[in-house]
Amino acid sequence: MELAKEYNGRYLHWSDLEYRDVGPDSREILWALMKILREGTIREVELRDLVIRYNITDNAQRILHDLDMRILSGLVPSSKLDDNRRLLLTVSSVMEESIASSQLEGASTTTKAAKKMLRENTAPKNKSDLMIINNYNAMRFIKEHSGDELSPDLIREIHSIISRGTLDDVRYEGRFRDNNSIAVRDTFSGETYHDPPDFGRIPGLVQALCGFANDDSVFVHPIVKGIVLHFGLAYIHPFMDGNGRVSRSLFYWYMLRSGYASIEYLSISKVMKSHRSRYDNAYLLSETDGNDITYFINFNLDAVSEATDVFLKYVRCKMEEDAKTLEDPRMSGLSIRQRDVLSDLMNNTEPIDVYELAAKYMVHPASMRRDLQKLDELGMVRLVRIGHRNAYLYNDQANFA
Repeated sequence: MELAKEYNGRYLHWSDLEYRDVGPDSREILWALMKILREGTIREVELRDLVIRYNITDNAQRILHDLDMRILSGLVPSSKLDDNRRLLLTVSSVMEESIASSQLEGASTTTKAAKKMLRENTAPKNKSDLMIINNYNAMRFIKEHSGDELSPDLIREIHSIISRGTLDDVRYEGRFRDNNSIAVRDTFSGETYHDPPDFGRIPGLVQALCGFANDDSVFVHPIVKGIVLHFGLAYIHPFMDGNGRVSRSLFYWYMLRSGYASIEYLSISKVMKSHRSRYDNAYLLSETDGNDITYFINFNLDAVSEATDVFLKYVRCKMEEDAKTLEDPRMSGLSIRQRDVLSDLMNNTEPIDVYELAAKYMVHPASMRRDLQKLDELGMVRLVRIGHRNAYLYNDQANFA
């Protein structure tokens, strides 16, 4: 009983017991006892004939409380960041999320090149570029429709945006699959991890998932509910391709709909990409334990918490940079944007052209040119030419206090 309670606190899977010393009793007996204890607190989501089950562990409740305190507070007090900086952070984070979510599905464009492409609104050169642009457009779409109820049409529209121009058969853009030719398999071994439901069940299952999303008669913590939507759509696998990207976008949609506006600052897919094996394993553990998605919920809570930590650490670093640069007497006459531009150039070894900086800070190139000319006059940056464009480098010979 002591072991069963301890292991349930960590919500170990049957496979985790293989190399553990469980005492004189068999692992089967311990596992049976663990399952009996779990049944006493398990919750169920019935999507027609698909039943998804989960528990909320003590650690999960702690993380949920912590996330509520941090995300619902706005993450950063308004006294620390002005509206323009908040907008820049939001746009940058949405870019990061769009890029990482696409990279999770095979997009090979580097993050640096992808950000430059999105900022300058340049045409995609290949399928990877197009995947990222599509994902970025989908993230903006779900924000615009965060007040809508979830419907099969809305899910199909999100998929249509995400998959535009990237599918082998254009007929499947925004359309549910009409066959069972797909499965989730290991790229190298070919082992099948998930056989999605028969295509004939898709309309009913998706409609039931939408009903769950829109029904507030039984309280489910919004973050947990968003994770259930993520898992549910991925399990149903209603599309020929793009299911993972649509599933992750549904989580963001539900967070925005539930009042978690600061979720825009977080790139959760970037964290998932850095823990790809754990992300994949969370799906696998859940499905092999009778669709008990506690494993998936726990992983996602860790990912959201880590993404929050990453964002707050970035903001703290930016604040420290501001404080340091303000120590230089020449900084007294610089605007916040000019200090930010200088910081960008200090952290880049390659020159950045005027148009890329203007796109990043969402100002007219003429305004950015004036900012850079002032920094040049102060000896903080120096002008270089890239083709027919002016670009700038940080002047590492500048004397800072």
